[in-house]
Amino acid sequence: MNTILITGAGGFVGQTLASKLLSVYPEANLILADITEPNNPQPKSSRVKCVASDLTDSSACNVLLQSSPDAVFILHGIMSSGAEANLELGLKVNFDSVRNLLDRLRHVKAGSKVIFTSSCAVFGRAATKQIATETNIVPIPETSYGTQKLMIEFLINDYSRRGLIDGRVVRLPTIFVRAGAPTAAASSFVSSIVREPIHGEKSVLPVDPNIGIWLCSPRTLAHNLIHAMEIPGENFGHFRTVLLPGYTATSGEILQALEKVAGKETRALVEEKRDETIQRICLSWPEKYNTSRAKSLGFADDVGLEQTIKDFIESEKRA
Repeated sequence: MNTILITGAGGFVGQTLASKLLSVYPEANLILADITEPNNPQPKSSRVKCVASDLTDSSACNVLLQSSPDAVFILHGIMSSGAEANLELGLKVNFDSVRNLLDRLRHVKAGSKVIFTSSCAVFGRAATKQIATETNIVPIPETSYGTQKLMIEFLINDYSRRGLIDGRVVRLPTIFVRAGAPTAAASSFVSSIVREPIHGEKSVLPVDPNIGIWLCSPRTLAHNLIHAMEIPGENFGHFRTVLLPGYTATSGEILQALEKVAGKETRALVEEKRDETIQRICLSWPEKYNTSRAKSLGFADDVGLEQTIKDFIESEKRA
């Protein structure tokens, strides 16, 4: 890979991915783009260009693609609660800007690899009592965010069928534990009930502690995103979507792991305070998933709750 573009690169996933790419591809050049100029994870590296770019402006896409990237990771978007609260903004960012980027890319450099991060929010309540897979459940999303993600999934599949791009769609579990500030994702609390207490701050659990959430650690996610780029396109077959490996855990189990790793005083900083809107969104996601397709394509399994919490504590110490 000579040049790799990451949109939404200022976020936690973008920064984690960029750091991993720099170590895995020592000769590659990275372009990191976001609405405000992203941080350079290797400030002294000349291989990284950080750009402030509003991708809802078509001219911004043209400028970004002047580098003719070999691969594009599309990570930018308005998260679930934000997209539900503002339909117009969600459509503008999560659908219109991505479609425009894909259309510019297919003209500038047809056949480029595109890795798009989708979501388990595409499934909807029809899947919540079943073990979800990519192929045996009809996606009926119950949020605007899930609908917008699904529309892009179909578009990438069609553009790949036509040979306009070499697309790969990865449906992500909830990333646990995210460093930094809380996001507008409905699942943001999953990280908050660990991150804030580890820092000695209070946090709120807004849902029933027995609701299961599909999780993935940052280090496993970075590995699997790069693997998604490296897989030969023909290995996907006619269907370019894959559900990434993860594991199901309830908030109660997360808090038990937190107490085991960090102690009772840390666990006591979390208070239960129900938010019916967030709980309704969470209940529209399946709890259990069959990721045999991902395993057959070589994606890695995750490390589990306690190890992920330990990894987070160590990363915060280094930071």
